[in-house]
Parts: sequence; structure tokens; C-alpha cells
Amino acid sequence: MVLALAVLEPAGLSCAAVAETGHDSTHRPGGGRGERPLMVHGHRTSTTASIATKTENHPVVNTAQSVTVITRNEMDVRGVLSLSQAVRYVAGITQDQRGATATRYDMFALRGFPVPAYLDGLKLEASPTGYATPQIDMFRVDRVEVLKGPSSALYGQSSPGGLLEMSSKLPQETRSYGSIAATGGSFDLYRVDADVGGWATDNGKIRYRIYGTANGSHSQLSQTGSRRFSISPAVTFGGDGPTTLTLLGNYQYDPTNASYGSVPLIGSLVKGPSGWIARDFYDGDKAFEEYRRKQGSFTYILTHHFSHAWELVSRARYDDIKTDYESVYTTGKWLSPTTVQRATFGSDEQLRRVAMDTQLLGHVQTGPVHHTLMVGVDYDYTHATELARKGTAPSLDVLHPVYDGAIPVPSLASDYNTRQQQIGVYAQDEMQIGSLYLTGSLRNDWYSARQQEYVANTSNSQHPSQISFRVAGLYHFSFGLAPYISYSTSFQPQAGIVSENGGRTTHQADPSVGRQLEGGVKYQIPGTSVLLSAAGFHIEQSNVLVSVGDAVYSTESGRVRADGFEFEAHMDVHRNLMVTAAFSAQHVHDDSTGKALVQSGRGNASLFAFYTVPSGRLKGVGFGGGLRYEASAYGGSTASIKDIRIPSYVVFDGALRYDLSAASAALRGWTLSASVRNLFDKRYIASCYGSAYSEWCWYGERRNAQATVAYSW
Repeated sequence: MVLALAVLEPAGLSCAAVAETGHDSTHRPGGGRGERPLMVHGHRTSTTASIATKTENHPVVNTAQSVTVITRNEMDVRGVLSLSQAVRYVAGITQDQRGATATRYDMFALRGFPVPAYLDGLKLEASPTGYATPQIDMFRVDRVEVLKGPSSALYGQSSPGGLLEMSSKLPQETRSYGSIAATGGSFDLYRVDADVGGWATDNGKIRYRIYGTANGSHSQLSQTGSRRFSISPAVTFGGDGPTTLTLLGNYQYDPTNASYGSVPLIGSLVKGPSGWIARDFYDGDKAFEEYRRKQGSFTYILTHHFSHAWELVSRARYDDIKTDYESVYTTGKWLSPTTVQRATFGSDEQLRRVAMDTQLLGHVQTGPVHHTLMVGVDYDYTHATELARKGTAPSLDVLHPVYDGAIPVPSLASDYNTRQQQIGVYAQDEMQIGSLYLTGSLRNDWYSARQQEYVANTSNSQHPSQISFRVAGLYHFSFGLAPYISYSTSFQPQAGIVSENGGRTTHQADPSVGRQLEGGVKYQIPGTSVLLSAAGFHIEQSNVLVSVGDAVYSTESGRVRADGFEFEAHMDVHRNLMVTAAFSAQHVHDDSTGKALVQSGRGNASLFAFYTVPSGRLKGVGFGGGLRYEASAYGGSTASIKDIRIPSYVVFDGALRYDLSAASAALRGWTLSASVRNLFDKRYIASCYGSAYSEWCWYGERRNAQATVAYSW
């Protein structure tokens, strides 16, 4: 699908024209030669990113850590509808950990670990139990950047696998622009997206942008579907002056959001006594199913240039997320050859959060060394409440399901009130000595959390502090090759009671700690957007909680190790061709079980290419496709299957686009496009999770096609 939505390049400015070679000091704001840089807001290529250093438009080839950029153009060409779909072509991703059913959440792993998401430089936080989780509509997003490996030195508590950041569509310098698009597709998909912006004053000192959408579809599961309404207004004060202030609001309402359902492991991963379970099998009950989410946010981004060398950036966001959830679900266990056991669960949750990050960035020359210095402080406060219920439900015949039965009212299970707070102070020095780039980052975090549970009348609190750091070095040869090495750390607070002496004394769990050694090489063909990268990594996560039989405490003896190799190639619309290729091989081992980490894959490979015909009868026609290979993954252990192995699979995607202005000048701005995922409708299992209590699997996405007509100006 190509919406042409916010793919608004300045006239005559191609992707290659703004590509960074990364071998010139002028790439930095107020760089080593003192020039003020040209800031191109209309199109940012996949060869620059800010996520690894918190500095704008930093060349990826000069970044001594693995970074992947997914541009708006790539997302439009592939027809991306969610964050989970956006990252499918990234090396190291274990995709779709809840298959194609639980679309209300974006669930995937990076280098074997779940990773947090950021929006406009600030973390998107979920409630402690995870049901009040924000989901960003991807058509309000301008680009996605993925940073691999521990990164707490700049971001505070984070995953050993890395993190990703989405950037909102913000006001541009163009006097007037906009687009409107209508989309229809499989499973009764409909979307209407509108994006309008420009100058609010004659001199452009005040600029605005408003994005809105109404969309919905049926789900892959029978009797379920989703609907969404979202609006995001933004205004920027200051124009191109030294001080700019952007205010961004968003309100999103999801009246319904499909199902969180699964299928039993026996009957999906392996053939059951009644054969194979249909891919549209729904384990819930429509009359009982509910997932209603309301989320609103308000953001400010303030930038002030004291001079060409010094800059202050401050940003903050307030989030308010409320969810009402209840469902009937299968435990995955069979009561007879055709009947599965079911239960009920429900949760009403609300999360309110304030997050702020302020940094001072400066450029200093000391002899032959150019320093890009940054000091910053960030703060976030989260208050979450949860009222949970659980109960029993009638069993269900998978061959002849009968819904709308009598379901007992679930009983109160828990009533939580949680408050969390984090303060972090960090500093970074990026040093350039000719073609040698050295980076050092250091941070200290103070974290506190208190949770009160009113049903059991229990409470717990923790107040850890943690130091994180990163050191890295890279050398950029004049012909474009850049070998590098880096060492970085991360930490994640944990909730739980710990004892190291058999329960005689206990204490609150300390944070788990991640450490990574990564070495690699990057190559960008000078003067182009063609970027190749390869990296090998070793990650260790220590202080991981390990349960002790039926005891109420755990130990902190757990350790997870991840070793792997990754390769990526990106060509961002060079000579009318866009190419994304990725390969990864990884082994993620949990020392406490002696097995692979549950739901971590052994790697992936992908290739997507899209070509636009520049002349002749087919001028303006774009066509392409891709394949995605996901290696086998470990799904846990159950009584029926000791070690669950999810088979590898390969699926194919396709895309078409036609710029109608090639047929007639009167149709300038009009675009037709189409895309399809899982072109050959392959039946495959995307994920499984097995334990002593459950035996769940999730089918992968079925063939899903969509078409769009769009007009932009």
C-alpha cells in the first residue's frame, strides 16, 4: 500500500541528493568547520539516525552500534499497518510473537529479548500487568529507528536486546501541503487517512499539521474485528529561527480491538485427534469479548540554538491510557478429542505518565580533536491502577463451536495501585580525530517503585540505583569502509522477593543487568544511499530471577546469553530502486533451564526490492516484492511436548504503485497502490508458548491484500 501520505519530498530533491556520506565534519549541527547545517525536513534517508547518540541526522555509517532505519516511504510501499509489520524486515527480529490475532499489541523480540518503544525521544510505558499498553497508529509516524544491544547509557532502564524509536509527523517548512487516502482490503479493511499542514502566518513563524484517521477491519478470527479513530494536531512556533517550540497532541479511541485468542498446541503445531484446527477458529465468546482503549497524550519539543556550537533540546509528554478488557480464552488443554478447556479473564486498567528529557549539546575543538558534548537529565513518573477478574467458562467444541453460552461472572482476583519514578543523569562525548570516531557515554539512574495490592493486602517497594555506560570506537576510511567495536550495558528493574539462603532472609529483587560486546563493519558507497553493515555480538544478562519450586521467593542466579551475527543492506531509492536485505543467526541460551530462551528465534532472513520505471510506456509504474524467512524458535515445555520447537517458515509479500501523473499532467498528485502480505496464503505457526498451565499457539497472518487511492499536494 502506498498512501503517498506525508511522503512529501521538496520539488526536485531526491533521496540520493540528501544522502550523507558520513565522512565530513559538516554533518553535525554546528560541525567542526563552524557552518550551520542545511536541515532537510521533507525527507530523511535511511543513512542517518538520531537514536544511538541523541544527535540529529547522525550518519549511520559513523555509528559504532547496529542501527536500522525504516523510512516512511518504505512503510508505505510495503503497506505497513502496525509496528509489528514495520520491523519484519529487520535483522535479529523474532516477529509476531502472538501471531496475527493479538493485533492490539506489538509483540516481537530483538536479539532474543523484548524491547521497549519510544515516541519522539520519550519512552512509551505500559502498565505493570501490560494490558494498558499504548499502540501508535503507524500512519502518524514519519520513521522508525531500531537500536540493537544494551543502551541504558542514554536511555535508562532498557532491554539487553535494544530499543526502537518512532518519530511523529511534525510541521514542515513547506508553505502548504497535505494528502488524503482511502484504503480497502481483505477482512473488510477500510481506512481513511488525512494529513494537512502548512504556514499559519504569512512569514512562516507559526506552522501547523493535523493528521487524522478512521479505520477498521474484521479479524483473521471469526466474529472479531477492530475499529480506531485518531487525531494528532501539531503546531510549531519559531519557524527557522534559533528557538522553536512544537506542541503535539493526540487522541486515539479503539472501541474494539480484535481478540487475544490462541489455538491449542495439539491441533495446530502437531496434528490433533480431531485433525487440524481451522485458522479462523475463535476460542472466545463475542458477547463476552471486550477490549476498549482510550489513549491521549500531549507533547512539547523545545529547541534553542545559543550559537552555531551550542544547543538546548527539551521535550516532555503526558500520557493517559485507559483500557477495559475481558475475554474467554482457551487454556490450550483438551478435555476430549474435540473439546477444549476455557477460562475467563478481565482487567480494567488506567495509566498516567509524565516523561521529560532535557539535554545540552555543544561542539568544542581541542587541538586535532573535535568533541560533540552532551549532558542531560530525564525524569518520568508513572501511576497505574488495575482491577482484575478471573473465572471459569464452558468448554468449546472446536469442530462445531457454540457461542453465546452462559458464562459465570468472574470473581475479583487483584486490585493494584502502582507508582514508579526514575531520575537519570547522563553525559556523552563523541570525539572525532580525523577519520577516527570515539564515543563514551555514562549515566546514573535512581529508580523507585511502590505497589499496593488491596485484595491480598500486600505491598512492596524498591529503590535501586544503577550506573550504565558505553564505550565505542570506529574508523572511517575514505573509500567508505568503517570497522568498529563497542561495549555497552543496560539494566531493568524487577518485581519480586529474593532469597539467597533458603528463605531465612529475603529482600526485593535487584535489577537485571545486560552487557554487550559488539564488533562489526559498515560500508556506504560514497555519494549514495547504499549502506551495508555486518556485526557480531555477545550479550549476557545477569541477576535474572529464577523460581525456587513452590516457594514465594526467587533467586537472582539466572543468566541469559545471546550470541549472533547480523548483516543488513539498505538502498534508499537509489536510481529508482529501493532494496532492503537482512540476515541474522543467533543462539539465545537460558542458563537456568539449560535451554533456549522461550520465544527466542534462531535468526531470520529477508529481502525486499521495489523498482519504479523512470521512462517509456510504463513510466510511473512501481513494482516489487519480498520474502521473509523466520528460523525455528523454542516455545517452552509442556506435559505433552517436553521441548516445543516452532518450525521455520518462509512467506512472500508483493507491492504495486502507479503515479497517475505519468499518464496525464491533470492527474498530478494522484497515486494508486496495492500490497499483499503472505502472497501464497501459507499456513504456518508464528509462535507457541507452553508451560505446566497452558499450551498455546498462534497462527501466522493469512494472505492479506489491500489497495489505496491517494491524492497529495
